[in-house]
Amino acid sequence: MAGSCCETKEFDGMSAGFKRALIAVIIINAAMFVVEMLAGAAAQSQALKADALDFFADAATYGLSLWVIGKPPSWRANAALIKAGSLFVMGAAILVLALYRAIFVAQPVPELMGGIALLALAANVISVLILMRWRDGDANVRSVWLCSRNDAIGNIAVFVSAGVVWMTQSHWPDIIVALGMAGLFLSSAFQILTQARGELRQQQA
Repeated sequence: MAGSCCETKEFDGMSAGFKRALIAVIIINAAMFVVEMLAGAAAQSQALKADALDFFADAATYGLSLWVIGKPPSWRANAALIKAGSLFVMGAAILVLALYRAIFVAQPVPELMGGIALLALAANVISVLILMRWRDGDANVRSVWLCSRNDAIGNIAVFVSAGVVWMTQSHWPDIIVALGMAGLFLSSAFQILTQARGELRQQQA
């Protein structure tokens, strides 16, 4: 793996264990997308909907990551670019939706919001633990880790915001968390984009 002091080649995903891990987290993320999107609509929570979109994007990008394992380095780097682009789009979409909610106020249901956030957090902690040993590698592998990390951070934030919504009876904590998640997605997209472009330049040199 890339973390070894004796190894210069980045881990490229060519491991049966990594492939099994990807399949497991694809199933987890696809299931949680459905659960959180339905709950977000019921609770009128923009933060839950934002997190549901993150689950959907992760399931799709993990599938792409699995497909390009074993392909030439340029394929894997281009797959990472696609994932970076999807994170940029998702971050922008969450930003727009949060701003819309800031204008057209709808009070979230904090109890449902918090309960689903706890369920999503459990799912994400499991995914993070499954992928922990493969958190370093090429852009394709690293994008998988960043997406999982984002999910766990996002769910903690949604749970905290549910408590603040309940205490303040205000929709603003929900909006602020959604904005923060948008920023996290955009930051991760930039990191993946930078690494993938560097790998493509190395291939072209």
